[in-house]
Amino acid sequence: MRSVVILVVVFALLMVFGPMLAPYDPTAINIPKRLQPPGGEWLLGTDALGRDILSRLLHGARWSLGLAFVVSFLGLMVGTCVGLIAAQGGRFADWIAMRTTDTFLAFPELIAAVVIAGILGAGTGTLVFALAVTGWMRYARVARGIGLSLATKGYVVQARLAGMHPLAIARWHYLPSLLPSLTVVWTGMFARAILGISALGFLGFGVQPPLPEWGTMLLDARIHMRSTPLQMIWPGIAVVVSVLAINLAGDALRDVLAEQESP
Repeated sequence: MRSVVILVVVFALLMVFGPMLAPYDPTAINIPKRLQPPGGEWLLGTDALGRDILSRLLHGARWSLGLAFVVSFLGLMVGTCVGLIAAQGGRFADWIAMRTTDTFLAFPELIAAVVIAGILGAGTGTLVFALAVTGWMRYARVARGIGLSLATKGYVVQARLAGMHPLAIARWHYLPSLLPSLTVVWTGMFARAILGISALGFLGFGVQPPLPEWGTMLLDARIHMRSTPLQMIWPGIAVVVSVLAINLAGDALRDVLAEQESP
């Protein structure tokens, strides 16, 4: 548990301070130094344009992890609102909200995101929009389920009979009970967002060159995969380790919450 927390903290710090630690400009082209092996002046080597891979990885952490945070946070906000509307709005609102959720769930998230990005065009804004639109449904289901169980609680019924506004009821009575479960869901969706951003970047729909992003780095390195495979291995390791760390943190958090709820 402690090692997982340390690893998550390291990635969080890289997301914020990674560019400050980069030894070189990640976009500076240096053709005479292209495809340098790891070691010496270039700790992880250079890519096909002579750019320092370590610097690009550190700068890419802000794009890959930062955009994943934004995407998962937007999904959390939208999904929670939809779930609370379904739980508080009556049968008709519940039916509309859940049929909309089921419709979105019918399409694979990544394929739907690729279709949206293909229609709207490549770019950072499109990337965030496509992944946020396809990533809110699980939050909605969790929020609705917990909200329906809370609707019959005495303090919620009394607040409703006292004329308290539905937004106030959601703020003071629903959200405190929703946050633990939604936080666990958020960790999993954060990890999925990293994979989605990297996948769309690899397909050319994400952050556009010369800005460094782990998926875009994989795209740039694929041509030299046989001659210099380390170009693909480094960003691949960054994606795998960050996703694994966040998933393990989510599992640990779920176990802690389960222990607290058990008598």
